[in-house]
Amino acid sequence: MLYSTAREWHAAPHKRVLLFGMSGLGKTHLSNMLRRTGDWFHYSVDYRIGTRYMGEYIADNAKREAMKNPFLRDLLLSDSIHIASNITFDNLAPVSSYLGKPGDPAKGGLPIEEYRRRQAQFREAEIAALMDTARFIDRAGDIYGYPHFVCDTGGSICEWIDPAAGADDALLAELSRHCLLVWIEGSEAHTEELIRRFDRAPKPMAYQPDFLDRVWSEYLRENNLLEGEVDPDDFIRHAYRQALSHRQPLYRAMARHGVTVSAEEVAAVQDAEGFDALIATALERTR
Repeated sequence: MLYSTAREWHAAPHKRVLLFGMSGLGKTHLSNMLRRTGDWFHYSVDYRIGTRYMGEYIADNAKREAMKNPFLRDLLLSDSIHIASNITFDNLAPVSSYLGKPGDPAKGGLPIEEYRRRQAQFREAEIAALMDTARFIDRAGDIYGYPHFVCDTGGSICEWIDPAAGADDALLAELSRHCLLVWIEGSEAHTEELIRRFDRAPKPMAYQPDFLDRVWSEYLRENNLLEGEVDPDDFIRHAYRQALSHRQPLYRAMARHGVTVSAEEVAAVQDAEGFDALIATALERTR
């Protein structure tokens, strides 16, 4: 690890951390809080995915839909209008909308093969954005003069790391080399709240191909459905519940190369000094 003890952490002139865990447990909350101090560069992996690696896919998909409308088609063909996604740190909806949900097209679902294709595009984009971390650490200091750096990752980071490989996993090794990995671990109560929140507003997610194939096949079999009969939101809810338990051991394996903090501890952090104290405490727990 970059910092072995609380003393090393407090004394470090340049603090670099990578936050990971399920969405909704405080990664972006902490990152925004640190950014507002003026001393921390906030690198949002999801923002990088949407603007650098999937921006063209997202825009082309919107154009494809616009071309179905005769009025918009004429404007597009005459270069009279411009279509682009408006992705911000606080609005990543264009990425989720592009990923979509598999199932009945009448309910907004995608054919499963198209869904798999977009999942593969996202996987490639997320790995590339994560591998950009070191370059953004350099940019943050060289161009903007930020002394500290926080990498705000998406919940699917664990899907692309092989826990059995440990430190030999290329992505895990690269990230550990440049940042202190910090797992925000939720409790059973948090899990239930995340499920309730997702049930109210299900959103697309990214999964390991093997996991997706297994959950999709089980869902079709258990509900006696054909691909085009699947309710997209119902399947996504089902897959999300499965993903919560699927991801826990993956996060835990990643955390062996960093530190763990609880979602309750994160919720209690009010400022940068509180964050420093939180990481110091987590480092002491690893000794």
